[in-house]
Formats: sequence, C-alpha cells, structure tokens
Amino acid sequence: MLFSVQAYSQQPVLKPAPAKADSVRSPSKTDTSAIKSASSTGFTSNVKYTAEDSVKYDPVNNIVYLYGKARIIYDDFELDAAYIRLDQKKNLAFAKGYTNPKTNRYSGRPIFKQGSEPPITTDSLVFNYKTKKGKSFGVFSDVEGGYLQARQFKKNEYEEGFFKRGIYSTCNLPHPHFGIHITRGIVNDKQIITGPAYLVIEDVPLPLGVPFGFFPKPNRRSGGLLFPTFGEDRLRGFFMRDLGYYFGLSDYWDVAVRSSLYSRGSYETSGQARYKKNYRYDGGFNLRFASTKNGVEGTPQFKNPSKDFNITWNHSQRAEANPGTTFSASVNAGTGSYFRNTAAGGTYNLDAITRNSLSSNISYGKVFANGLFNFTSSLSHRQELEAGTVFLDLPTFSLNMTTISPFDNKDRVGEQKWFQKITMGYSLQGSNSINTTEDQLFKGNTFQKFRSGLQHNIPIALSLNLLKYFQFNSSVQYNERWYLQTIRKTPDFFSTGPAIDTISGFSRAYEYSLSSGLSTKFYGTKNFRRGKLQAIRHVVTPSLSFNYRPDFGQDRFGFYQDVLTTNGISRYSIYESGIYGGPGIGKSAGIGFNIDNTIEGKRRTKQDTSATANTAISDKIPILQNLSFSGFYNFAAPPLTPKLSTINFSGRTAFFKQKLALNFYGVFDTYKQDTLGRRTTEFLIKSGKLARLTNFGLSTNFDFNSSARKRRNENLNQVGQTLQGATPQQAQELAMISRDPNAFVDFNVPWNINAQYNFSYSPSLFSTSINNTLNFSGDFTVTPKWKLQYTSGYDFRQKKLSLTQFSIYRDLHCWDLSFRWVPIGRYRSYSVDLKVKASVLQDLKLSRRRDYFNNF
Repeated sequence: MLFSVQAYSQQPVLKPAPAKADSVRSPSKTDTSAIKSASSTGFTSNVKYTAEDSVKYDPVNNIVYLYGKARIIYDDFELDAAYIRLDQKKNLAFAKGYTNPKTNRYSGRPIFKQGSEPPITTDSLVFNYKTKKGKSFGVFSDVEGGYLQARQFKKNEYEEGFFKRGIYSTCNLPHPHFGIHITRGIVNDKQIITGPAYLVIEDVPLPLGVPFGFFPKPNRRSGGLLFPTFGEDRLRGFFMRDLGYYFGLSDYWDVAVRSSLYSRGSYETSGQARYKKNYRYDGGFNLRFASTKNGVEGTPQFKNPSKDFNITWNHSQRAEANPGTTFSASVNAGTGSYFRNTAAGGTYNLDAITRNSLSSNISYGKVFANGLFNFTSSLSHRQELEAGTVFLDLPTFSLNMTTISPFDNKDRVGEQKWFQKITMGYSLQGSNSINTTEDQLFKGNTFQKFRSGLQHNIPIALSLNLLKYFQFNSSVQYNERWYLQTIRKTPDFFSTGPAIDTISGFSRAYEYSLSSGLSTKFYGTKNFRRGKLQAIRHVVTPSLSFNYRPDFGQDRFGFYQDVLTTNGISRYSIYESGIYGGPGIGKSAGIGFNIDNTIEGKRRTKQDTSATANTAISDKIPILQNLSFSGFYNFAAPPLTPKLSTINFSGRTAFFKQKLALNFYGVFDTYKQDTLGRRTTEFLIKSGKLARLTNFGLSTNFDFNSSARKRRNENLNQVGQTLQGATPQQAQELAMISRDPNAFVDFNVPWNINAQYNFSYSPSLFSTSINNTLNFSGDFTVTPKWKLQYTSGYDFRQKKLSLTQFSIYRDLHCWDLSFRWVPIGRYRSYSVDLKVKASVLQDLKLSRRRDYFNNF
C-alpha cells in the first residue's frame, strides 16, 4: 500500500558564510536578468535568474550572487533557494538555505527540478547546469509514494544518481519513526538498485533485511501488502482479519483484495476496486463473500456454514462531462444474513448490523427539446432482509414536460390576465416490476410474474392572489393508465376465495379530479420594553381545500365488477393486479383543513450605540418551529362510514442554539370504537370526551460541540485548497474524508457527545404498545495523542443495553494504533490494529475508524 507524504531531512548542512564588509548589493527588490548565449560559455539556451532580496554581480570572476527567494532557470532545469551563487565561467550553481538567528532554524532549502522528475529538496548542492552533473547534501525526494532521504547524493551526466546512508519512509517528520535504511544505492529513470538494507523502527534496527534490493520505477502505481488486524470474536474465535494485497493498476484504477480467517473455521474474502477519470466520472465496487460457522462444533449448524455475499457499486458522473445527460449508480445487494453473520464486515457497527433493508438504483437522464422535456430511466432493487423479500423495477422510466402557460404570450405587455396564469403539464411513467422472495428470485418462471404498465398524467392549475391577503389555488387532474392484461374473478366455494383468471389484451383506465385551496397568514406580536426578551411573534397559516372525485366504481365506467363469495357479493377492480392500480371506488367530495403555527422570539443582545437609546441589536430565538393540525371531512362518505378523518398533528423545535432538536407527532380520533376496535359513526363528545389519542411519538437528538466540528470542516477546506494538483491518491483520500468525516477520529475535536431518545405510544382496545429507547455515542481526547470513543444505548422496555462498543485510538503520527472492544451481546469481541497512516490523515490529525478500502 503506497502513501505520498512530505518530509524534511535532518542531515548536517553546509551553512552560508557571513557576507563580507565590502560586499555591494542591489536595492532590496526583486531583480530579473538573463544572460544571453555566448561562444565563451557554449550556452545553447538562456540562463534566467531572479531574487526577491538582492542581486550582486562580480564582473571580474563573472559570478552572480542571488539573495532571498532566489531562482534560476536553464532549459528544463529549475532551482529555488534562499541563496544561489551562479558561476558563469564554470557553469556551476551553488545553492543553500540560511539559519534564522532568532529561531536557529534552517530554512529556504534548495529545491531543484529537472524535466518530468519529481522535485528534490536538499540542504545544499553544487550543480553543473551544462553537463547536468552535481552533488547534494541532505537530500529528500518523492519516490514511489514515499520519501527517500540520503546523507549524500551524486548525479552524473548519464542521468544516474548515487546515494549513501539513505532511508525510505512514508513518515513526514525530519526524523522518521520508521523506515528502510539503505547503505548505498543507484537511481535512474527506470529502477532503483540498493546495497544491504534493513528495517528501522524508532531508531532500533530490526533483524529484517536484504543483502541487496531491486525496485522498478514504472510510470504508474505499484502494489503492496495490506497488513491484517488480530483479535478475538466470541462466536468465531481468534481471527486474522483483512490480510490482503493492493494493486495500483494505473492512475485510473486500483484494486484491494482481502481475506479473513477465524480459528473456528469461518472465513471471508473481498475484492474492492476504485476508478476515476478526472472531470468525467468516478466510482468503485466491492464484492464480498463469507462462510460463517455458527453453533457448537459437531452440531448441524456448525457442519453446514452459512454462505453469504454482498455486492456494492457506486458511480457518479460530472455534470460537465456530458451536458444534458446524467448517469449514476448506487448498488447494494446480497443475502439478507450477510451483515448479521459477519458483524457488518467486522466493523461491529450497530446501524450496519441491525439494518433491515437494502436498496439499489442505476439511473440515466436526458434533457432535450431545449429543456422542454426531461427523460429519466432507472433500474432499482429493494430488499427486506428480515422478511427475505425482493422488489425489482426493471426498468422504470418517466418523461416529464416543463410546465407551460398556454394562454400567455412571451411578448405580452402589462400584467397577466387571470386566464394567462393557467398552467399545464404532462408526464408519462412506465414500470416493469416484480415482488418475490430471495429463494424464488432465480427460478424459471420468475420473469412471467412481472407487472407492467404506463401512466399518463395531465395537470391543469391556476394560482391567484385574492383580496391582497389570500392565496387561491385550483387544479384539475386527468390520469390514464394503460395495461396489457386485466383480471376476472369467478366463484370458487371449495377454496378460501374466488378463482382469478388473467385476461390478456390492451385496456385503459382513466380518472379525473378537481381540487381548490385557499390559504392566508395571521401575525400576532407581543413586544416587551424591558428585559432580554424584546418580542414574541406568532404566525398562523390556515388553509382550506375542496376536493371532488366521481365514483369510478359505477357500472357505466366498466372498471369494477361483482363476484359471489361465501360472504355475499363483493365488488372488485379488474385492474387490481396492475402496477399502478385502478381508479378509486366511491365518491369523494369534502373539505380538507390544515393549521400551521410558528412561534419565535427576539432577544436583545447589546445596545446599539450608533442609534437611539431604545434601539437594540437582537437575534431570533425559535420557540416552536412548526406545529400543524390537519384532517379531512368527506361529505360523500357512504352510510355507516365516518365522514371525518383522524386529526394528525406534528411539531418540531430546537434549543441551545440548535444543539437539542425535538420532534413529535400524533393522531387524534373523534369517533368511538366498537367491540372489535373499529371506528364507528358516533362522536366521542357525546360521552363527554373530545377525542382519543391513537398514536404518539417523540424523538430528540442532542449533538454537542458543533463549534469544534465547524473548525474541522474549515480545516478540511484549507487542506483541500493546499492539495490542489496533488497526487491522485491524495485527492481520493481527501474526497473520502469530505464524504464521511464521522468515519475518522478527529484529534482536533477535544470531545463530542451525541444522544438520541425515541419514544412511541400506540394504545388500542386490546393492548398498548410502548417503545422507549436511548442511544448515545461520543468521544473525548484524553491527551493530545490518546482518544476514547464509545457507542451504547438502553432499551427501557426490554430493560437491557443495546450493542455497546469502546474504542481507544493512539496517534503515532505515521502509524495508527487502535483497540476496539465489544463487551456484551452476540458480537462480543476485541481487536488490536496497527497500520501505517496515509499522508493526508497525518496533515489533518485524523485516524481512520475502519479499514481504508471498505467504503467508497
């Protein structure tokens, strides 16, 4: 596995001698000069030089002295340093840095670059820019994703380099924590050949070495071993997890292959790949397989291991790659027991282990006709893990027309007439889907069970402002569905229901409806002359709507038929099995209502000295961000059917500067129940009650230390700016951090607390369901190098803890040391992990919570 880092040499340097008293320097400003080619020097190109501080020229010896951010350019050779001496007689350039007398730090080191080779930083150097021969001291350079430091480095005219006492490491400190010590070596554009080399950790040589080394230098990524994690799992035993190999196939592709072994016979394997083409697309896929032995050795469960797999694929396309066309993919499919049996791939993440569904979507979109029409198509999949059901859409598509105003004129002069505000739209939807089980998915008759259909929708709408304070909206909806088959039911008294026959042939079903709505706003304000509270404002938004739909169950439409059953005559829709269903039965003519409330306050923060004494600068305080009540009254409801729907309410608010969020919802019913718990037509008010509560839920989310998280995001942005033009691997690592910052342990955030509380209450005539859970997580920095992270929860109904996990992280700068412990439950385990850290994570002071290549 390769990493790109920055490092600085700690070798002895040649420091500049003090300037002589008779030295004459130019004024302190940037000077730019060029020496033309001359026969005396044999130059074939110009030598250009600049200096920010001063330039001194010695005409006797033909030497130029450059001070302060000096720079020379000759052909493809570039040299930058704090001090450069340019000897034009001998074609020699000598460069070095300087020691700051206040800090005693050596800075302004020479950096030279030639052609397409990576830049090389030295403490000092002498270079013949004509013969390309040179000698450097205290060298470090980017080599194969790491950095090579050497005490001495020589270069001949054949583009060959010779170095002594070198060390190769990915650590970006002047004194690296670890590395491969190389006694001597030779470097050219194709390979690196070394003498004896051995591993050194914290200045301690280890008995791991080679008598010589040969390393090719292809112009592409290389590969390397991925070290495993060791630990113990309660069910599967001791493990060696995620041993593998990384293949850097090219600048556009890389692959990581991993395997895990457990002492009780279980094993896992995975293949993960990423791809990216700049300014066009990027993505990745992951194939995982697991064989898990459960139970006690000798039992059937142990002898017949569970075989599970999981497939993920993500693909995104840049908008500028193909304007007007989009393509994306997000695939997550596999066996329902994979996450449970593998403890979510060894992460022991509660959300991943307890997830009950998987979904996938591959979509394509196209805009045409100058933006008038938008076409989208997708292949999608949804999988319920507990039930073992699979729902496939292969495919769905839609064609949508931008809303137009048919009676308006783009060259209109003056305000719109009321009829010019009429708008019209059109949409077409198509679908081909199936709902089956995992074990029946690949059976021979599966594709005969697909349901297909087309649906057209034409909305016509009008929106007007009435009497200045009211908003009036009216619309007519026309919907038509096309099918290639319908159903017919015939009596069958020897089974549990009527027999169903499928009738092939084209059939169309249509329906239409009318709706109108009226809304306004009322404002109420209470001002306070004294105290920190300046005012409270209450905004009420009431709305009324009228909806009408004919009874499409009448015989004249032909959409419904009767069938004789054991319970009498039953009416059914011939489009009952259609993908979009059929028109609704029963006439609907009623009024819907909704009342929305918002309450907020204004707090005085400080007196405004630039205005009058009574003027103060204030900020808003959300007291109740939303409280709404809604319902519907159907005048055309059949006899013995309640006309008033249930009353739904919901609300939300936040406290402590949005750190504590509160959401609640509920349902009221104004009717009585019969002995079977069904709604009757008798109001509760006759019994002295206004309504009964049938459902209530409450959830809170407490997230503290958002200011530190804000600083983290600012840090990410700053590093993102500095890494522009960085290596593809650095760019991918930073993109992964930006997509999911919570997947990393941030040592810049001293502590963080997150708590979630959920409560639900559902009473009924026979029983009452109450759920009451608390989940909490967080982390805190014990020392600047140690961090503790925890996740747990408590179920008050079952009176037990949920999945609990503790993790300890140690920042070793270029290494990651972590200890993870799950003390209770089915997934009781522990693991110890030591890994080389990526350079980007070193710059951000982040540690990866999970394996580097398990997410894209």
